[in-house]
Amino acid sequence: MSEAIPVTRAVDHGTAKLMPDVDRERAWLLTVDGAPQSYVDLDAPAHLEFEYVRRLGYVLDTVGEAGRALDVVHLGGGALTLPRYLAATRPGSRQDVVESDRGLLELVVEHLPLAEGSGVALHADDARAWLEAAPDDAADVLIADVFGGSRVPAHLTTLAYAREAERVLRPDGIYLANLADAAPFGFLRSQLATFAAVFEELVLIAEPGVRRGRRFGNAVVVASHRAVDTAGVARRAAADAFPARVEHGRGLQEFIGSARPVQDADAVPSPEPPDGAFGIG
Repeated sequence: MSEAIPVTRAVDHGTAKLMPDVDRERAWLLTVDGAPQSYVDLDAPAHLEFEYVRRLGYVLDTVGEAGRALDVVHLGGGALTLPRYLAATRPGSRQDVVESDRGLLELVVEHLPLAEGSGVALHADDARAWLEAAPDDAADVLIADVFGGSRVPAHLTTLAYAREAERVLRPDGIYLANLADAAPFGFLRSQLATFAAVFEELVLIAEPGVRRGRRFGNAVVVASHRAVDTAGVARRAAADAFPARVEHGRGLQEFIGSARPVQDADAVPSPEPPDGAFGIG
C-alpha cells in the first residue's frame, strides 16, 4: 500500500491540512491555519482521539438505550468525527451536519469519504441560519462545535440562538457544546447563564487545570430539560487518560455567579486562545 502523504488546500476560511498519523494506518489529523480541528480513523470510527471529543462521546453514550438510532444535528463539521462515531455506535441514525466552509467539506468528503449508507447529510451553510430554518422538535441531540478560526462566532453565543436550539430539539433532547476559555471565565460563565435561561438542566465538563484557571482550554456544556446521567458521565470522564470533572447543580450556579444571558446586540466571539494553546508544530 502506498504511503499516505499530507494534503494541503486553501479552503473558504483558511488553509486546511490533512496529515496522516504514522501510528494508525488510515487515521488523519485535520488542521485549519495550524489549529487542530479533527482526528479521524477511517478503520476505527469509534476511536475518539481528542479529549474534549471523548467527553462529548461520554454524554452521547447516555442518550436513550445503548445503540438506539438518534436524529442528530451537528453545527460545525470538521472531518466529521462525531457523525462517523454515531453512525458506527448507533446504526440507522439520521444526522445533519452544518458546516459554513464549503471548501472544507469538499476536502473532507474527497479524502476521508463517509461510509456507504452512513445516514449523514451535509449542508454548506451558516449554523444559525440553518437552525432558524429547521423544523420544531426535529432532533434528539444538537452538537455545537463551531469555531471561526479558533473562536466561537458571536452569533452562536446568544439567548436567541439558545432558544432556536431548544425549539429544534425534542422535549427530551440534549444540547452539547464545545467551548474554550480561561480564567476569569467571563465567556464561559455568560454561556452557562444563557443556556440556564432556556434549559432546566445544565452540566459542565472540564479538566481540573482549566477549571481552576491554570490554563486556557476546552469545556463541554450540556443542556437539557431532562436529568443527565451525570454520575455515569463523571465516572468515564474521571477514568480518561486526561481526567475531567463534571459539575452541575449548586456548584455550577455558584460558578455562574452574576453572569447574565447574552443578547444579540452584546454578543462577542469567544476569547482568542493564547499562542500555542491549540497549535500543532
